[in-house]
Amino acid sequence: MARAAAIFDLDRTLLPGASGRVLAEVLRAHGVINRDPFALEAALFAVFDKLGETLPSMLLTRQGARFSEGWELRAVQAAGQAAAERLADHVQPYAWRLIDEHRRAGRRLVMATTSPEDLAVPLGEVLGFDDVLATHYGVRDGAYTGRVDGPFVWGSTKRRVVREWAADNEIDLRASFAYSDSFYDLPLLRAVGHPVAVNPDPRLEVVARFLGWPVRSLDVPEGVPKIVGLEPHRALGAIVRPESMRFARFDIAATEHISRTGSAIIAANHRSYFDPLAIAVALARQGRVGRFMAKREIFDAPVVGAIARAMGAIPVDRGSGADTPLVAAAQALAAGEIVVILPQGTIPRGEAFFETELVGRRGVAVLARMSGAPVVPMGLWGTEVVWPRSARVPAVWPAVWNVPDPPTVRVCAGKPIRLRNANDDTAVRSVTRAIQKLLPDESSRARPTATEIARTYPRSVAAVAR
Repeated sequence: MARAAAIFDLDRTLLPGASGRVLAEVLRAHGVINRDPFALEAALFAVFDKLGETLPSMLLTRQGARFSEGWELRAVQAAGQAAAERLADHVQPYAWRLIDEHRRAGRRLVMATTSPEDLAVPLGEVLGFDDVLATHYGVRDGAYTGRVDGPFVWGSTKRRVVREWAADNEIDLRASFAYSDSFYDLPLLRAVGHPVAVNPDPRLEVVARFLGWPVRSLDVPEGVPKIVGLEPHRALGAIVRPESMRFARFDIAATEHISRTGSAIIAANHRSYFDPLAIAVALARQGRVGRFMAKREIFDAPVVGAIARAMGAIPVDRGSGADTPLVAAAQALAAGEIVVILPQGTIPRGEAFFETELVGRRGVAVLARMSGAPVVPMGLWGTEVVWPRSARVPAVWPAVWNVPDPPTVRVCAGKPIRLRNANDDTAVRSVTRAIQKLLPDESSRARPTATEIARTYPRSVAAVAR
């Protein structure tokens, strides 16, 4: 019975940009290339990173084989081994997850690239690929001849090479997947049953949208779109800034505890529907975005649900006990992202809203154990004034740009916590107590008025409470 395969392009697909930049540096370090970078080299790589393959750039690539004449084969192979480790560090975060999914499904993993075989094969081995289909440079007497020996693996020729490989290995291409960014890989994409446009160049994106092919980027979760190269979170962060929200003042402290790189779990108390925006503003101070764990009902709502999905939020079925959301969150953390979880689960109602001791659920402990990521506690205060639970919209009266006395929203991050061997109950208490310490002294006041209690309920219930 024929098997299926998953076929990946390299540049701008598995990698965010051109591999040539790293390959050139390593070839120089190994003495293969003796000349300094030519004046336009950096500019050419930058154009490729932005626009992808063009006919002029691929003409240069093909003619580049001539410049390899005289290169010592062993030195090139050594450079390929050294480059593989560096390039593996640049593989896009969600590419790893995709590779693992195909491996678990029993599909052959194949890299199909125009790059020279001696430089591409070591990377394929590091990534655990079964085969690498790349351009073979001619060799004589242990040195490159300066010619391509065999097919130049690009465009329709790449499709031919893949088809020949599939026939030799009893692979059913109609059951296979192919991933590429390039319009010039259309022949290959059309040859498989499951084509996917990854970070597509403008022409491929038009074709993919017209044909109904999946379009995705492997640096963000599946389903998160890109707008002019930016995901909605980052695009929104460039627009929505504290100074633009005249209906609230922001007092944001200790964001240095949020690392600018790497994974982390942000665990915050829950007081208002305004909490996610307050957290997002704090994360933006460190140049980060967060994947929020949110109740399933939000995703089912018109407009709001589409926004949540575009932001890469993770749906949670409250009360189901299923670990699926935690698995998705752990995968995001493995990709080096920040996941935001509100351990209380929902906004407390009535007098419970004013309790001085926060009560959390086990999800934060389980997620920390699954991922090994640090937990950064975050205390929120004042968000409930901007958007009380009893209100359908934020309290921005009389107008967004004309609020006479905007309330202050306080956001304070704490030192990261490592929940290593603690049981779930102990771990959750550690997190909630750390959050509690970040709240102002007034949080310990436990005698709310009837009006304050009413504001903690949805509008219809609040009306009855009054």
